Amino acid sequence: MSITTTTHLNFRGTAHQALDFYRTVFGGLVTVATYADLGMPKDAPGAGKVVFGQLENEEGFRLMAYDVPGYDDAAGTPSTAGTTRRENGTTLTDRTFFQSVRAGTLEEIGGYWDGLADGGTVIEPLAASAWTPGFGMLTDRFGVTWVLDVTPTYGG
Repeated sequence: MSITTTTHLNFRGTAHQALDFYRTVFGGLVTVATYADLGMPKDAPGAGKVVFGQLENEEGFRLMAYDVPGYDDAAGTPSTAGTTRRENGTTLTDRTFFQSVRAGTLEEIGGYWDGLADGGTVIEPLAASAWTPGFGMLTDRFGVTWVLDVTPTYGG
């Protein structure tokens, strides 16, 4: 038996734009079903919003996204609850989760970093740390906080 977990992000009207953005960062295929696709009258408010969205690439990266009914952030302003900052080497946050991406090399994680940082806010710059050759945190343009790092090699 095997089990797979997939992050399911909830957006306020920007799920499709977020999935398209993440595709530019990670590659892969975006699949989207709107409320209209699943039977809502096409002229109803919110009918074009995402009820099921997914990005999946050949390397195994998968992310799901959804537009919460009743919200439409036409301006594209992130509406993720909470804040995150680094202070004296410690992460201070009231968010319930971070999205984590780990790669085998600094070069590989650097490419993802550059993509996600475009239009986002860097919390901790991507740099060597005590446990890995590369670690960084940022909040992307859609309000999702990402932790990116290189797979650590521990002695033992």
